Amino acid sequence: MELIGLYLVGCGLLVAAGTAKAIHPDDTARALAATVPLGLPTMRRLVRAGAVAEATLGATALVLPRPWSAGLVALSFATFAVFVAYARSAGGAIASCGCFGTPDTPATLAHVTVNAALAVAAAVVAWTAPSGTLVSVLSHQPLHGVPLVAVSALCAWLAYLVVSVLAALQAARTLTGVTHRGNGGMP
Repeated sequence: MELIGLYLVGCGLLVAAGTAKAIHPDDTARALAATVPLGLPTMRRLVRAGAVAEATLGATALVLPRPWSAGLVALSFATFAVFVAYARSAGGAIASCGCFGTPDTPATLAHVTVNAALAVAAAVVAWTAPSGTLVSVLSHQPLHGVPLVAVSALCAWLAYLVVSVLAALQAARTLTGVTHRGNGGMP
């Protein structure tokens, strides 16, 4: 399972994002309300229920990297990639989905790319997943998977920064009219 590290990143992000949205569903509810004709209170309840399912899927798929769980992770990230791509194409104030329960940020190409890459990684794991648990998968890795888990956690943090903090910084740069000139910062 060559892409197990990216799969772990995806599962970790599902747990983190699902938990955050379950606690703070408002930003995601507003983002979805812009595209789905349901009232905000109904959307908030749906987001909270979906967020609990998302976190549960992430945790289950993390502990049991089986074809069915990895397939559901792949489907989740493919769906997220399509939604964020749609949000990008619609332009305007549609948010990236409030993925981590944070204020709305614009949908970026980097967000679409991260979601698509994690969908592909999970699909490959679904195709090649052995039976067993995460512990059995890690037991075949160098040092029983400790370096793999550490690097996966770092990559999950970096992916979080790309889809949330970087998007917010890009939005701020756009609002202030600052552009990159490509000349090393020289005027």
